[in-house]
Amino acid sequence: MTTDVLIRVTGLHMDFGTVKALNGVDLEIRKGDVTVIIGPSGSGKSTLLRTLNLLEVPTEGTITFEGVDITDHKVNIDKHRQKMGMVFQQFNLFPHMTILRNLTLAPMKLLHQTREEAEENALQLLARVGLAERAGAYPAQLSGGQKQRIAIVRALCMNPDVMLFDEPTSALDPEMVGEVLDVMRSLAKEGMTMAVVTHEMGFAREVGTHVVFMDEGRIVEENTPEELFAHPASDRLKSFLAKVL
Repeated sequence: MTTDVLIRVTGLHMDFGTVKALNGVDLEIRKGDVTVIIGPSGSGKSTLLRTLNLLEVPTEGTITFEGVDITDHKVNIDKHRQKMGMVFQQFNLFPHMTILRNLTLAPMKLLHQTREEAEENALQLLARVGLAERAGAYPAQLSGGQKQRIAIVRALCMNPDVMLFDEPTSALDPEMVGEVLDVMRSLAKEGMTMAVVTHEMGFAREVGTHVVFMDEGRIVEENTPEELFAHPASDRLKSFLAKVL
């Protein structure tokens, strides 16, 4: 694992009216890391993740991505977003398009790939997640787990430098969670840089290289999964782990 910092967050604040969703967050995500963000509901986890590609624009602070301060209003954020794959709780697939069309639309439009290039890449990625035979299907014909795997493939079709996952299994039936986590495990093994907000503590412990615990808009504790789960330093983390493990 290299020590290159891909994303650096400094002094991040996010206010929604009188609510402080983020309250002075500093974080580094290094190339090849799987940074897993855990914490109770309302702790600021998803807000932090969504600020990383400015889906939420922070009130204060800076986010540097690949050496560029993307919070600078002069920066073309769309150009940098192309290098950040995002997977949400909901799949956000276009219902009137086939799976293959869902996957090739952005690479053809934004990366200027030919239809042949985009389709070849999409079909290879579909095969990797075990869904090659569903290329001609429509989203309504797929299960939730299949849709979420498609959403991951759609992000990968843009050849991103980092993948951001916002509770990617929370909308799934329990038996479908495993198939999505398996895809994420394989991405981690291949060295994909990932930031993952999740309630899946087993995944955090097994796949994470760095675990961040948030509460009340702050990072309370961060460490390797081995240390964080076995030797929590703060009472707040001890209390949280006692409820979820």
